[in-house]
Parts: sequence; structure tokens; C-alpha cells
Amino acid sequence: MPVASVSRKTLAVAVLATIAALVVRSWLLVALRDRGIPSTTATDLSYLVVPVILLLLLCPLWPTDKNYVASLFQRQHLSSRIVLRAILVGILLRVVAWCELIASVSFGRYVNTDANAIVGPSFGFDCPATELLLLGVLVMVLLVPIIEEIIHRGVVMGALDQCAPVLAVLTSALVFMAFHRPDSWAFAAFAGIVFGTLFWATGSLWSSVVAHATVNGLIQFDWRCLSGHWNPAIDSLPRLAPGLAALVIGLHAIAGIVWLLAKPVIEKKTAEAA
Repeated sequence: MPVASVSRKTLAVAVLATIAALVVRSWLLVALRDRGIPSTTATDLSYLVVPVILLLLLCPLWPTDKNYVASLFQRQHLSSRIVLRAILVGILLRVVAWCELIASVSFGRYVNTDANAIVGPSFGFDCPATELLLLGVLVMVLLVPIIEEIIHRGVVMGALDQCAPVLAVLTSALVFMAFHRPDSWAFAAFAGIVFGTLFWATGSLWSSVVAHATVNGLIQFDWRCLSGHWNPAIDSLPRLAPGLAALVIGLHAIAGIVWLLAKPVIEKKTAEAA
């Protein structure tokens, strides 16, 4: 991590400000839905209030913490190698999520009891209007990764810079997980560990922001353009072939992530030893 750090006061204020921003965002989301705005569009529009509230609430801390925030995005820490590695990590994280979904359906963990559900598997591709797609990219691929990485990696891990790296990464991942829906906690915790390791190893938020943006960009593709249905009958479960294939691919994706993370971690330890 960067040599500079943030105070525990900054950590507390940042977490409380994030909670306040998300509460207002939730209220606005409900209000927009009540006005007949489609759920996906309302979700994106409501998030636009989050950076505004965070800027207002965290503005008093700017004079003391601006140098630290600037150190998280130093230009010399941005290289084609770092960006490529981060993109590959993000792609593999999304592969892990897809494999988990396929394996869960194959082994009966996720079951749709609706008798009219499409059995499938069937897939379709149909993107929404360009302006709605661009709104989703602005929010999920740009704003969310930057804001969440500054808070969850920059601030949380920065406030724990005197702790063991494992503790700092795990604490950041747990806080990150807590700000997501319960049904996505497992993946959020794993992704938080990966993003935290990238930040600790590189001392910069560039790699974790790029990896986070890649994951969110692929999720936007899933949500907005790709539609899939696969609801095998309960009496046909488990489906061993797709389930085992998903497990094998998922484990290889995790191994790939570990391999991509190993080099910067080794380089950091070597530099610290020297």
C-alpha cells in the first residue's frame, strides 16, 4: 500500500457517509420505480446521487487526506502490463461467477419451482436502447468501481496499514461484502479479497479499479444484452455433466486468478526484503 495512510476518523466518516448515500439512493430508487420508470433504469439513475452525497459529506476531510487519495492514482503506477493483468483478473472473476451459477443449477442448489418456467437451456441477445446502455456503463463501469475502490480498498485498507496485510485485505473484503446483497455475499467476499490483494501488491488503486470495472462491464453485458433460461426439472437433477464441467472450469479460473496475483505479490515482498 502507499506510504501515506488515512486516520481511523476518516474511516468511520467514510463508512457512515457511504451508508447515508446508499440509504438515500434506496429511497430514490423506490420513488423512481413508483413513477413507472423501469427497474434497471431506476437502479442506474438512483446511483447518480451517491457520488454527490459522498462529495458533500467527505468534503471536510479533503484538506487532510487529498495527498493520500492522489497517491492512490499516481500515473507511474499505470502501465499496459498492470491494465492487462487487471482485465484478465476481472474476466476470470466473471467466469467464476458463471461457473458457480451453472454448478448450482446442475446440482439443485438453485431451483425454480415455477411450473411455467422455461426449461431450456435457451439464450437470446438483445441490447436495450443506446442511451440506457451508456447510462449503465457510466454508473456500473465508471462510477461504482472508482467509488467502491476508494472507500473499500483505499480508505479501509489505508486505515489498517499498520496491521498485517492479510487482516487488512480480509477486513476490507468483509466490509465490501456487507455493502452488497446477501445473495451475492460469497462472490463479493472473494472479489473483495482479489481486489484487496491487487491494491496491497501494487500500492495503487489502478489495478483494482480496472479489474472491478471489467467485472461490472461483463455483468452489464449479462444483465442488459444476454437473456438465458435453464430450469431443469427437479426429478432430472443432478445434472452431472454440466455441473462437473462448471466446477472444473471454475477451479481453473480461480487458479488463473491466483497465478495472476502471485507475481505482483512476490515482486512486492522482494522489494520489501531489499
